[in-house]
Amino acid sequence: MSDTIFSAIEPIRYAGPDATAPLAYRYYDKDRVVRGKRMEDHLRMAVCYWHTFASDGQDMFGSGTFGRPWHGSGDSLAQAKSKAAAAFDFFSRLGAPFFCFHDRDVAPEGATPAETNRMLDAMVDEMAGHMQRTGIKLLWGTANLFSHPRFMAGAATNPDPEVFAFAAAQVKKALEITQRLGGANYVLWGGREGYETLLNTDMKRELDQMGRFMNLVAEHKHKIGFAGPLLIEPKPREPTKHQYDYDAATVAGFFKQYGLSPSDFRLNIEANHATLAGHTLEHEVAFTIAAGLFGSIDMNRGDTLLGWDTDQFPGDLCEISLVLARILQAGGFSTGGFNFDAKVRRQSFEPVDLFHAHVGGIDMLAHGLLIADKMLSDGKLQALVDARYKGWNEGLGRDIMSGKLTLAQISDLVDKQGINPKPHSGRQEMLENLVSRYF
Repeated sequence: MSDTIFSAIEPIRYAGPDATAPLAYRYYDKDRVVRGKRMEDHLRMAVCYWHTFASDGQDMFGSGTFGRPWHGSGDSLAQAKSKAAAAFDFFSRLGAPFFCFHDRDVAPEGATPAETNRMLDAMVDEMAGHMQRTGIKLLWGTANLFSHPRFMAGAATNPDPEVFAFAAAQVKKALEITQRLGGANYVLWGGREGYETLLNTDMKRELDQMGRFMNLVAEHKHKIGFAGPLLIEPKPREPTKHQYDYDAATVAGFFKQYGLSPSDFRLNIEANHATLAGHTLEHEVAFTIAAGLFGSIDMNRGDTLLGWDTDQFPGDLCEISLVLARILQAGGFSTGGFNFDAKVRRQSFEPVDLFHAHVGGIDMLAHGLLIADKMLSDGKLQALVDARYKGWNEGLGRDIMSGKLTLAQISDLVDKQGINPKPHSGRQEMLENLVSRYF
């Protein structure tokens, strides 16, 4: 393989908790067995193509700062190939088993859809070669239905049916190339599926359009035999004022409204999107598990002092450990995993900064996995939760939930048995103290 901008960086190795080298894993020992499974198989970590390789570091107040070789002028397809070579060199040196991409991350857009698809096919062949050589796999693919001006008023929810049709054709192609590359999932993120003002918006029509779009994608998934789930990624706002996939509960309701089966659709939860919706990542994960819709996670965080999607690398070990405990308790990932949908800061422009960021994120997930294992193994937290709800497993509680009692019968029991319940402490402070001791 030819040299890339990462050639001077040695592959990252596990060195143990006392390691002093900045580019070494202290907790991520991929072959370490935790609860009967290798650490790598528990976490299923992926590097995102967009922030890591497509981004040039620009923001709304300034131009790009990264200066990657493929960001300059020149033949766009040759640059895409250079970017792919660097990407797979990075994945390999990092030891990441998966990656994720949008169609427009890996190949340029041509003058016509046919030209775009020809270049995309060429790049898929290129990536397939890298994947075969390195053994790195695709966690999920998706289509970028938000960057081009044609999508300024949405894709599936656009008032122009021709934009809907263009988006449908783009998703068809992206789903097919995801299957061709052996992708485990396909993500549908509605970056502009929402509104900026209700003054020009027919909300019911737009929701109906989005429901129709999702049903079309599910039909095509079955037609081509794509085995993985379709993952919807909730986000409450930004870039729109309001997005229709606001949070996990909203998406679950949307599934029921438009007849979208859990056998086809699950959720891809992003940590920073949960924050923007006024939730924690743990809340969104707990909800999707309870609803039978848990799929995958985009692992990042926001800044508590900034109200937009900053996409920083994870930094809260406590929350990550609690999230991993819930995932482990629910049986772990099936087709999903942890994708680092995170970007280095604009001032972190040197190639080595990408390694520092990902090594820290990977180590934090590995450390969280070990703490989550302790939480579940000693059983103290779960015992307190079980004790709090024990009344629902016997007598009155069991009869209520089984349907044995009507509302009138419940009322009669209250009168006859003189039921007058006394409050029980939730022991929140004790539980918080218990959690802190795992750290």
